[in-house]
Amino acid sequence: MVEALGSLSTAFGLSGSAGLNAYIPLLLVALAGRFPLSDPLIKLQAPYDLLGSWWAIGILAVLLVIEIVADKIPAVDTVNDTIQTFVRPAAGAILFAGSTSVATDIHPILTLGAGLLVAGGVHATKTAARPVVTVSTAGVGNPIVSTLEDIAALVMSLLAIFIPVLAALLLITLLVVVIYVIRRWRRRKMVV
Repeated sequence: MVEALGSLSTAFGLSGSAGLNAYIPLLLVALAGRFPLSDPLIKLQAPYDLLGSWWAIGILAVLLVIEIVADKIPAVDTVNDTIQTFVRPAAGAILFAGSTSVATDIHPILTLGAGLLVAGGVHATKTAARPVVTVSTAGVGNPIVSTLEDIAALVMSLLAIFIPVLAALLLITLLVVVIYVIRRWRRRKMVV
């Protein structure tokens, strides 16, 4: 029971993190599935064990660098977010299913769907918030917000791996804060 709860918390934390940046949690899980060599932090089951291969780690590292750079350049970040609309939910689905495959008896279709919804929801919230930042800062705040999103994805991914319950609570808190800020901005915009 406790292992299943930890597994679900890890799954929610990693898939939520993937909604902010798909490649940070994927790369961390790949590295945790590989290191330490004698006893990896995460035991990835087939077919998710492919993430721990050297070629997958290399590809994820390159994609992460591209994502980080593209998300900091005005106009390119909009194109990047459009592309990531498909990538982030898919990454969330893989991370959720991979995280729950060992400890629970939940059907893989349900875990893939849950990960898709969590990452897709975080991505949709991020996509809705970004225009608010663009308008209110004339685009100058976008690289700052993007950096904060990357830091949040890194912290949430690390917590999901090492302290899963805290990661799930952080994800819920983050979503509540973002929704509050968006609603407040929309109300203020209606008044003006």
